[in-house]
Amino acid sequence: MATKPRIVGREAPRIGGTFVHFSVANEIGQRIVRGDYPPGTILPNEAEWSAMFGVGRSVVREAIKMLMAKNLLASRPKIGSWVEPRERWNLLDREVLTWYAASPERRTFLKTVQEFRYIIEPEAAALASQRRSESQMESISKACHEMGTARTLSERTAADTRFHLAILRAAGNELLLPLGALIDSALEGLFVFVTREVNDLRHAQDLHEEIERCIRLQRPEAARKAVRRLLANTDIVIASQDSGGSGVRSTVGAS
Repeated sequence: MATKPRIVGREAPRIGGTFVHFSVANEIGQRIVRGDYPPGTILPNEAEWSAMFGVGRSVVREAIKMLMAKNLLASRPKIGSWVEPRERWNLLDREVLTWYAASPERRTFLKTVQEFRYIIEPEAAALASQRRSESQMESISKACHEMGTARTLSERTAADTRFHLAILRAAGNELLLPLGALIDSALEGLFVFVTREVNDLRHAQDLHEEIERCIRLQRPEAARKAVRRLLANTDIVIASQDSGGSGVRSTVGAS
């Protein structure tokens, strides 16, 4: 480490429950991602965390191990645990993504994810149109249909996520599969900023159905373009919120 880490301490809520070490890891992880403990910070030791949370040292030890596995922390004897540089964090880890999406930097996070989706999803759809099996096509079509017939926001969100993940699977490249957590988190994070409007839901449903049709008809270039149109629709949602607009498009449809 180039500079001497700063030691930071902070009161934490008392935590209980069966899987208490998960709760402790969640609390510490959120604090790290939102910037309470910047990279290079030496964290409180086991005894201090134990007193803050009202848990045993073994619980703290397991929580720290979980965060080390996500590359948020490193630890050495006689030094303790410190926060790793951001570029080392496992940003494809579902918990890390959840913490990021809930942090004060969530707008920046969503824009970063959106840029990443432009790089990945059009090509994934093109591959899916060439490689998808009949059963994979059935999964894509079913998810798309369930988006259009969903009765609640949560049902539509779940179907939307299934739609995008089914396309990644149908692309036939195993390295794409871990990106499912990123897309899942992005869709959930977008809902924080928007309101629901029927016309926009219909427009977004049409965009999803066009992607489904291009993949079903095995038209890779058309599939690429259809995904780009869908992502551009999501850009409008984010830009509207950045400009302080109200009553903007629903991200449930815009994803």
